[in-house]
Amino acid sequence: MASKVDKIVARLQQKIADGDYYEAQQQARVAASRYIKTKNWDAAIDTLFNVAQSLLKASQGGSGGDLCIMLVDVYKQAELAPDSASKGRLLTCLRLFDGEEPTRKKWSSKLGEYPAGDPELHHVAGSIYAEEHDTYEAERHLLLGTRDSPQLLFNMEYAWYKEGDAHLAPHFAGRAVLAYLLVGNVRAANTCYRLFVGALADDNPRLGVQDVSSASAHVRVFPSLPLLNFLGLLLLAIQRAAPEVYKGLVSKYATHINETDAWAEPLEMIAEMYFGIAKPRQTNPLMDMMSGLFGGGGPQPRQPPRRQGIRGSDVPVAEGLD
Repeated sequence: MASKVDKIVARLQQKIADGDYYEAQQQARVAASRYIKTKNWDAAIDTLFNVAQSLLKASQGGSGGDLCIMLVDVYKQAELAPDSASKGRLLTCLRLFDGEEPTRKKWSSKLGEYPAGDPELHHVAGSIYAEEHDTYEAERHLLLGTRDSPQLLFNMEYAWYKEGDAHLAPHFAGRAVLAYLLVGNVRAANTCYRLFVGALADDNPRLGVQDVSSASAHVRVFPSLPLLNFLGLLLLAIQRAAPEVYKGLVSKYATHINETDAWAEPLEMIAEMYFGIAKPRQTNPLMDMMSGLFGGGGPQPRQPPRRQGIRGSDVPVAEGLD
């Protein structure tokens, strides 16, 4: 069978060399589909991977990307374990895409569905997007990456911050810290915060940073950047699983938080995830009035969710990360 697959691949690669890209793509799909029907996963994978490589090397990102998407689907159908060989094929193809090829984004979104959303794949995809200054795509992948991803995400956010106004530092730090908390990766959130405030203090000695320490905690206070202080104290509250401390923080910094529209919803979700504080119920006055008139009890408030993880309290932990 290996010989037959080799012959098919060689024939299609010759079509690509002759410039007949579309025909090569379609025949690769047909051949792979036949192998999929008989559950000959190895043959389907070899066909798609080799022809996709050749198309990508010929700068045919659309056709090559289409076969890459089909390759990921075969992985899923075959329930293929994410070992070095299976991931290596995907990473090889990913690196062959031209930076401007729109199909790559569609394909990289499929990687998130690859068994368990493999962190290594996300890290490499995020690294590539970061190199190309495609910040939003880089963030999306790095947040689901490996233990090396927080450093890379910090580098990108800090470089982005330095292009703008100094007072916006908390907003760029928050892009990493809050996002990592939302995916349950407290360790990475702390890493990004520590790297950000360290670099900020070193680069801006006039900020008048104050170090506040106790037997169990250390915080850097930036008098002119209250939201950055809020992030640091939020991380401490999460480590201690202290709902009352969280409520006090939100109350103290409410004016500054309210000036940042993008933080409202993430903080509601963080309150629910880590402190068991249910999101405020969206009420409809008319429906509430009618419910009262007709004797209904109206919608019942949600029960606080169970949490998992830190120091015996149930805080979420991202699989494969913490």
